[in-house]
Amino acid sequence: MKIMHLSDLHIGLKLINYSMIKDQQYILKQITEIAEKQNPDAIVIAGDIYDRAVPSAEAVKLFDDFISGLSVAVPETEIMIISGNHDSACRIDVFRNILSKNKIHMIGIPPVYPDEYIERVTLRDDFGNVNFFLLPFIKPSTVRLITGTDENGNNLSYDKAVHKIIERENIDTTERNVLVSHQFYLKCGISPKNVERMDSETVTVGNIDHVYSDVLERFDYSALGHIHKPSDAGSEFYRYCGTPLACSVSEAGQQKGVIMVNLAEKGNVEISVIPLKPLHEIRILKGTFSELMEQSSEDYVTAVVTEESGIVKKNIKNELKSRFPNLLEVRINNPSRPDYSVKYSEDREKDIFELCKSFLDGADETEQEILRDIINKVKEEEEI
Repeated sequence: MKIMHLSDLHIGLKLINYSMIKDQQYILKQITEIAEKQNPDAIVIAGDIYDRAVPSAEAVKLFDDFISGLSVAVPETEIMIISGNHDSACRIDVFRNILSKNKIHMIGIPPVYPDEYIERVTLRDDFGNVNFFLLPFIKPSTVRLITGTDENGNNLSYDKAVHKIIERENIDTTERNVLVSHQFYLKCGISPKNVERMDSETVTVGNIDHVYSDVLERFDYSALGHIHKPSDAGSEFYRYCGTPLACSVSEAGQQKGVIMVNLAEKGNVEISVIPLKPLHEIRILKGTFSELMEQSSEDYVTAVVTEESGIVKKNIKNELKSRFPNLLEVRINNPSRPDYSVKYSEDREKDIFELCKSFLDGADETEQEILRDIINKVKEEEEI
């Protein structure tokens, strides 16, 4: 059975202040062409369809065009979609039962009550059944009626909650099983602090959302979403395909792609990556102002200007924009003064936790833990 694995489309994303709709339209058309050529039995999209819980009309139309195009290009393919932490679960879940009758499975809401289980879609080929378990992004508070609470009545950790949700499933390990999930999985024994995260990812304060990947051992393949850099979670069969487009400057130079998974008989899994070519690359260019002005590019560019004198021209961004029309930001670095740095950009996120901690000045460990909980709670509410 041939499976195409995508995730983290983030339709409607703005890269600093640039709308990525045209870039996303370009890459989704490319994905549709790949699907038509590969003709997979299943296409799985592992969450974060949209960049916002309430997407723009333009973003909704683009997603509608994409799924409609896939349905025409590969009419016999089952399309399976789950919600991610950026999505509105209820909006992704709309018309769930109707769509499933037309080979489109959009699962936004995870199991919530004790009599509910992970949505399962079973396909069959010459080697027997392949069971797809479609698990949208979950927060411990969402599934507490199933998982219960700790001895103090508090929600379980993400790790314990996800383990309980998956471990209660009746999984026939003699058959082939695929999990589609959107969580921050990592190999047992690895600290989440040591995992490289992209600037475009939602990172909880204290990395409280991590889940250890030993829970994935019962699956022949885990199609994961949430991490934007193509990577694995401790096994070549627990894969993050990453975003189809770079979503931040920190992703400059990454080769994006879609993962093709071929499940033959039980225990025989082959994985390959089909590269994607964006309409515009993200590039970081470094040099003196004069050196940069000798270049030009239509790509999205972060310009790092190195000037020994430390003198900054007032109109430097406008002048560079004449050479780089899609200029994202300008960073001024003085090599002789490593502590000297000036940034010119229109939208730079700051570390909220560090700002609040600085404002409190002298908060002890208990107070800092309370602050982390408050910030994470606010982030969760913003994503609903």
